[in-house]
Amino acid sequence: MSGHSKWSTIKRKKGANDAKRSAIFTQLAKAISIAAREGGGDPEMNISLRLAVDKAKAANMPKDNIERAIKRGTGEDKDAADLERIVYEAYASHGVALIIETVTDNRNRTVADMRRVLTRGGGSLGETGSVAWQFTQRAYFSLPANGRSEDEAYELAIEAGVEDVFYDGENIDLFGEATDFKQISDQLRAMGVKTDDAELRMFPNQEMDLSTEKTVQVMKVIEELEELDDVQKVDSNLAITDDALALLEAA
Repeated sequence: MSGHSKWSTIKRKKGANDAKRSAIFTQLAKAISIAAREGGGDPEMNISLRLAVDKAKAANMPKDNIERAIKRGTGEDKDAADLERIVYEAYASHGVALIIETVTDNRNRTVADMRRVLTRGGGSLGETGSVAWQFTQRAYFSLPANGRSEDEAYELAIEAGVEDVFYDGENIDLFGEATDFKQISDQLRAMGVKTDDAELRMFPNQEMDLSTEKTVQVMKVIEELEELDDVQKVDSNLAITDDALALLEAA
């Protein structure tokens, strides 16, 4: 899954530097609001909210925007929208399986927007259960190596209590059981470790290999889906190669 991690890093950099910032803020605000609704408005007591706020701060989202999003979630904002979290299953072209997490106040709009992107890219929405069996949910954390050696990365992983670690010299990816997410997150925080990504993610049980051209084609569709205001993230079983990353980054 190293390709997925590198791709996430590239998308973060691109999003921070171009006109997509407003769309990113919209997505972050929805994530904050739904987390506050589901677990309360105190980030110290609500880990989902804490992580959503941390992501918003990392994206330089204004403090006022963050506070308004929390109030919308807790109902303190009288104009709060009726948001709900919905996970959809889909296929991109070439049979690539997708898990699409959304936060929306209008299911019909969300489905229509996703269907438009998928159909144009040769894919389609699937029925519930049609692709989920191909994935396993795991706790995922990513942080920059910041000069740490491979041995130091493994020591960090052991102290954090994770199951697996991936190190490439630039980034450290940590993986654990989904049920251990809060425990790992709290331990990393106690260690003073700041992460770029921290979430429950659906990992494919087996990745699908395509040609570089077809891989880039599917990656572009995934990026289009993730640019939709209602979409929070997209997980796939696509194997992402360095060649495909280079082509997409240059685009």
